[in-house]
Amino acid sequence: MGDPEAPDQLRAAGERIDVLLDAAAAGGTVARERAEELVRLMADLYGAGLERVLEIIHDAGRLDDDALAALAKDNLVSSLLLVHGLHPYDMTTRVEEALESVRPYLGSHGGDVELIDVSDEGTVRLRLLGSCDGCPSSSVTLKLAVEGAIESAAPEVINIEVEQPEPEPASAGASTGSSAGSFNGGPLIPVDALRSRLGGDSMAEGVETQGSSWERLPQVADLAAGALMSIAVGSTQVLLCRIGSDLFAYLDRCARCSDSLGSAVLSRRLGAAVGEAVLRCPGCQAHYDVRHAGACLDDDALHLEPLPLLTTSGVTTVAIPTPVSA
Repeated sequence: MGDPEAPDQLRAAGERIDVLLDAAAAGGTVARERAEELVRLMADLYGAGLERVLEIIHDAGRLDDDALAALAKDNLVSSLLLVHGLHPYDMTTRVEEALESVRPYLGSHGGDVELIDVSDEGTVRLRLLGSCDGCPSSSVTLKLAVEGAIESAAPEVINIEVEQPEPEPASAGASTGSSAGSFNGGPLIPVDALRSRLGGDSMAEGVETQGSSWERLPQVADLAAGALMSIAVGSTQVLLCRIGSDLFAYLDRCARCSDSLGSAVLSRRLGAAVGEAVLRCPGCQAHYDVRHAGACLDDDALHLEPLPLLTTSGVTTVAIPTPVSA
């Protein structure tokens, strides 16, 4: 088994490269260019070595479909293969796998996603399907989750166009299928740190994810099934609820009275299926459906604000809304 701390160490190393390149700029244009050249040459050297390793394994008859799948599944190896253009799966395949990985999360919010097209230029066209029991914020939440999964699996994608559905009335007794509070993915090595290796400005604009930032949630491992907690993530207060093995995150603010829900109570709704959970505000006594994007059971016009979750190698992060500059 690998070192459980390795993903964080490798991610930190990639981020440190960016910091050092920025610091080199203080020495002037020449210093910056030399630092970037050094990083590029090192990336080329290790990329050539990685490519040679794959050739040796292939020549030995060991690089079969199972081996390729195992390499692609490993977050570290997959990141390196992506950076050096050696990934065994093309962009369309990786986008499809990313969407498949996020579908349980979308299902827990009453939605789904359809892949319309992946262009040669790196534009992905999607259509969000379903609704969230009339929750107005569901499409925004699903859009963030889908874009995060695609950015992780296919960082060379330069644009994501998402068609959002018209709100649909909730149908009584509708099933959301198998649900999960998070989805897996995410390169360990920030691709921006080696942008020059990927082809200059092709990654400059990145995926359209402005308006949110992914922040770590180190406390979630201690959250027991049926429990909730309110924690500060930067300047944002986040409410976490665990139902069975599924984790859900919301802004810690009651939609009716705006009070914190940190001391709220999770309970099973009378007559509901096992695994359904209702959150009751300790202040105004409003009730919210945790599994269905925080829809208010007392007022159809109210709902909590759900936040997408991402779990990579045991590390859980949450998408925190950030102001979008004009």
